[in-house]
Amino acid sequence: MMAKRRILGSVVLLWAMVSFLGASLRVLADCAGVGLPFNDLGSTSFCAAIAEAYYTGLTNGTGPTTFSPGSDVTRVQTAAFVTRTLDASLYRGSRRAALGQWWNSMPHFDLGLGITSVGVEPGQIASDGADVWTANGGDATVSRVRASDGKLLDSWTGAIGAGGIVVAMGRIFITGKNSPGTLYMVDPTQPAGAVTTVANTLDNVPIGLTFDGQKFWTASSLFGHSVSIVTPGPTLPWPVTIVSAGFINLTGILFDGNNIWVADVGDSSLKRLNASGQILQTIPVGASPWFPTFDGHNIWVPVFGDNSVVVVRASDGVILKTFSDANGDRNGLSSPRSAAFDGRRVLVTNQDGSLSLFEASSLNPILTVPTGLDIPYGACSDGVNFWVSFLGSAEIGRY
Repeated sequence: MMAKRRILGSVVLLWAMVSFLGASLRVLADCAGVGLPFNDLGSTSFCAAIAEAYYTGLTNGTGPTTFSPGSDVTRVQTAAFVTRTLDASLYRGSRRAALGQWWNSMPHFDLGLGITSVGVEPGQIASDGADVWTANGGDATVSRVRASDGKLLDSWTGAIGAGGIVVAMGRIFITGKNSPGTLYMVDPTQPAGAVTTVANTLDNVPIGLTFDGQKFWTASSLFGHSVSIVTPGPTLPWPVTIVSAGFINLTGILFDGNNIWVADVGDSSLKRLNASGQILQTIPVGASPWFPTFDGHNIWVPVFGDNSVVVVRASDGVILKTFSDANGDRNGLSSPRSAAFDGRRVLVTNQDGSLSLFEASSLNPILTVPTGLDIPYGACSDGVNFWVSFLGSAEIGRY
């Protein structure tokens, strides 16, 4: 990026970005008729773009009555313009905005109203946008909870060793932490009953689960040491490919739109994989990385053994930040297990019963919230609220 740009060109660029993102209504009027305070615009043909930038708070000009259309823009000012554009799109383009739920100060559990009893030992948790789904390893069930009010709607049975869970292809998929491992499916359009087994030759004890748009990927821990790739097909069971080279003891796994990433407790790393499961990059992150989340740019890795969270840039694997005692920004992290992203914030569950909240865009800690409940484990967002499973109390909570 050049150190300086002409401000007129920058405003045009910002206008295009804002219009594309739907962040504001385009103003179509001449400069004298839209109430702009600037007296130095002359007869520019970019009045609509300038008015839009001014009225949405992207720029306030260079003084009470001056816009300085011929002045240069520094890198610092350009950064301010771009981040304000990003914030405008987040505020006006989110589901939270559409529902009029503007609060953003801290999570809470609605004075005790946001707790729902589900199955025994709920682990990983996922949302389809309308409902929240939990994999309950203690009683081999899968629970469906309505996100709007927390009502338990249905429970499916037969998910022996239920662990990881993901929403894909209009269905709910769950790993069975068995030997050999299992992949189950729930059809939400049908009455509750027994889960369907779609694959039963995964490597042992699959715990993490993700989907790349075509295939399912599971991460095996303890007795497995591999990733299993499941390819959906017209008949059951679906074929499974197991890749073990370079893996030791895997936990969380995710897809960022380009690559698969898996946390390996065995060598304290986060690993980037290609479409065949081969390791492209190994990034040391600390002792016992667990279930990460992706915020659209960066991967947030809870590191259980170090009481830390490591933020890794997905484009190149560079570690951008580590939240820890040593860096003075631990933010209450205590044996963190899982992370979730809601469009603006990242929530991390802690073994001690608390939740740590971070701002994704600025990589800043927000606060830590005690829950008073036993062993927060999995986490997800329904687009408005965070949901957390409590491994020790057979409940999930809305925050």
